[in-house]
Amino acid sequence: MLSTLPRSRPLRYAAATLALAAVGAVALVMGGRTTHVMSTRSASAAPVSAINGAHASNGPDALLARTLHEVSNKRLDAAVSEIDKVIGAYPNFRLAHLIKGDLLLARARPLTTVGNAPGAARGDLDDLRQEARARLARMQQPRPADRVPVYMVQMQPDQRHALVVDTARSTLYVFENRGGEASYITDYYVSIGKNGTDKYRVGDNKTPLGVYHITGTLDRQKLNRTYGKLAEQYGAGALPISYPNEWDRREGRNGYGIWLHGVPFDTYSRPPRASNGCVALTNEDFTALSHSVQIGLTPVIIADGVDWVAPAALRSLRKELAQRVEGWRSDWESRDTGKYLDYYSRKFSSGKVRYAQFAQQKHKVNAGKTWIQVKLDRTSIFLYPGRDDLAVVSFDQDYSSSNLSSQMRKRQYWIREDGSWRILYEGAA
Repeated sequence: MLSTLPRSRPLRYAAATLALAAVGAVALVMGGRTTHVMSTRSASAAPVSAINGAHASNGPDALLARTLHEVSNKRLDAAVSEIDKVIGAYPNFRLAHLIKGDLLLARARPLTTVGNAPGAARGDLDDLRQEARARLARMQQPRPADRVPVYMVQMQPDQRHALVVDTARSTLYVFENRGGEASYITDYYVSIGKNGTDKYRVGDNKTPLGVYHITGTLDRQKLNRTYGKLAEQYGAGALPISYPNEWDRREGRNGYGIWLHGVPFDTYSRPPRASNGCVALTNEDFTALSHSVQIGLTPVIIADGVDWVAPAALRSLRKELAQRVEGWRSDWESRDTGKYLDYYSRKFSSGKVRYAQFAQQKHKVNAGKTWIQVKLDRTSIFLYPGRDDLAVVSFDQDYSSSNLSSQMRKRQYWIREDGSWRILYEGAA
């Protein structure tokens, strides 16, 4: 059963990490206490790939990590040298400028927090402190190398990549499809909605949680034509996603315009909570990421803290769900309507159609057929974030019978009820 899957707890900000980031690595050292923020090995352990963007060994995250490593060893001159490399390569990286200012001030007096410059705007400093916390937590709490997100049960053959956003860690992970299984490539720092997660209504400035797909692409020219000066906030471009999805609508959630997008060009990055509900990346990272997405295919799974499990555990779940889907297909072909309907939850609905109406319709339709054939292809299976008992299954369906033929891309939501998976919703994808 799914509830027994061995997993790692969601990687959230630990209390010690928050305390360290709140006062800053510089303040800890110069105030007379030394805390090692990371090892030399972890500072240079960023993965390298064609879509890595800022995650190469000379990227801002790696350079910032080396700066903090030098700080933790009380080598301030070396730390200034490293932070100068960040600023030289990324002159609009505001957090880097703040850290350099602290390093220079630390030569004259002990510091008590990040951003000791007198007269600085309180709101701006709070935003940068939040970013420092988030970035430091990402360095200190890397993903479990031998595990994958529990949601990635099965990718369809033509899905090259999948994206998983961990809102609790300000991180977007990129996974590659290897034989239907997800293999980690890289990750990026991201910002989310000003009011956090669990979007419910239009204008609440929250980021939705769920299973979505990239639905289009908006380059700078199109953004400028559509939004004029407001397009500046989206930076290098935008990738709309399919919020609200079928489950959101069933739950009464509304809203629109949830995108992955860049940031204004006058800044390198934004605080962890800064958008109106979208997921924002640096322009460099957005550009790198945009090369890996497929419109209509690339899944975007947004979770408030990722659950990590061993790949073997997901293989067991994949087999269990695949067998249920195959049983549904086979019993549909058999024209035994009673057995076929047993795959559906009594809470089933599709649009305005509820279970009783659906069952009555299927009895009537199947009675008029002498044979049915159903073929399924390009199947994907994703577990819903925050739900151990809900799975999203999508596939190409080729249906033919004695009096009708049709092809469609179908999506089903399967729920575990009384130890068995049943269909709670189905409709066109």
